[in-house]
Amino acid sequence: MKLKVGIIGGSGYTGIELLRLLHQHPGAEVHAITSRALQGKKLYEVFPNMHGMSDLSYLLPDDEKLFECDVVFFATPHGVAMNSAGLFLERNIKVIDLGADFRITDSAIWSEWYNMEHTQESLLNEAVYGQPEIKRSAIKDARLIANPGCYPTAVILALKPLLENNLIDPSNIIADCKSGASGAGRNANQATLLCEITESFKPYGISGHRHFPEIKQELESISGGTIGLTFTPHLVPMSRGIEATIYADLIGSDTDILTCYENAYENEEFVKILPEGVYPETRSVKSSNYCQISIQYVEHSNKLVIMSVIDNLGKGAAGQAIQNMNLMFGLDEKEGLLEIGLLP
Repeated sequence: MKLKVGIIGGSGYTGIELLRLLHQHPGAEVHAITSRALQGKKLYEVFPNMHGMSDLSYLLPDDEKLFECDVVFFATPHGVAMNSAGLFLERNIKVIDLGADFRITDSAIWSEWYNMEHTQESLLNEAVYGQPEIKRSAIKDARLIANPGCYPTAVILALKPLLENNLIDPSNIIADCKSGASGAGRNANQATLLCEITESFKPYGISGHRHFPEIKQELESISGGTIGLTFTPHLVPMSRGIEATIYADLIGSDTDILTCYENAYENEEFVKILPEGVYPETRSVKSSNYCQISIQYVEHSNKLVIMSVIDNLGKGAAGQAIQNMNLMFGLDEKEGLLEIGLLP
């Protein structure tokens, strides 16, 4: 019997990516999808790529069909899942939040960055950060998953082998990151109009981006100590993709860094380490759940440059959420997620 899946907030780019991937998943089916603004509309009226694929209509977020599900995904703005997740957990329905409500373990830090009070301390304490390559065992036993952000996923996977083996100076890490426009969501926004972003490339959130405390928290969890992090995001004129170029000071020179990465991820389907001298491109992982990582030592500066690419809607959101779902329900972790990146 297939898992019954509910999607709350199914009108954005993350919502349609969940729908696309779940439609191809042999062990799950979307049972209910919600949107207050689109209530009553057929799915294919909003997303024509679903024409002939699904006859679902959008429901209100309190519709009883949601409580017939085995798992519910929240693809909603921050603050929504926090106040609604408990209703599902009380009925033994598992919850995967693709928003930020449960990612930061300290409620005071969360409130500082998201400008609202965190009202569900007990759920925050229970939630498991859903990075399968780091917290697989905990995810398998979890009821509530905080799906990682897109920038954090690219950065954390890139630095994990170095930090857990004490190969870099943790006090001065620079993460120079770029994202496609879909990371800003589907709502109308002048800053992401075609004429505003095409032929252009700009930094943003320099004084503080909400993914900063999430990245720092998880890197410090891996390293066991304090991390000095500079995180600079940029918007680039493409629809989807994340590229993170990370600079760190290498400690010692005896370790074969490439072999270290290969050993760290040799059993991970969704993390691919590229050969020496081959650098990752966002197009190589477009529409997939894969992360590609490359490393380069710059001898004259003693800097190690780590390059990491993911699809912000795939491994950075919906793909990783489904990877977490598979783990939570004892399915093959790779199920429904083996699509290769689209070229060209």
